[in-house]
Amino acid sequence: MTVNRSLHIIAGTFIMLSVALGYTINPWFFAFTFFVGANLFQSGFTNWCLMADILRKFGLKDTP
Repeated sequence: MTVNRSLHIIAGTFIMLSVALGYTINPWFFAFTFFVGANLFQSGFTNWCLMADILRKFGLKDTP
């Protein structure tokens, strides 16, 4: 498993989970959805992502 692939899985899971929680539990969970989206947006411009750094520290490799 690569960093890029893991990042997509984690981001997708966070978004789906926070939308489900926002819809069923409390609308404030949508703030987490916004946070994940904002991080994806900024990483597109800066080419830096905290989660990618964390995954690299756990030993995952970048795409060759």
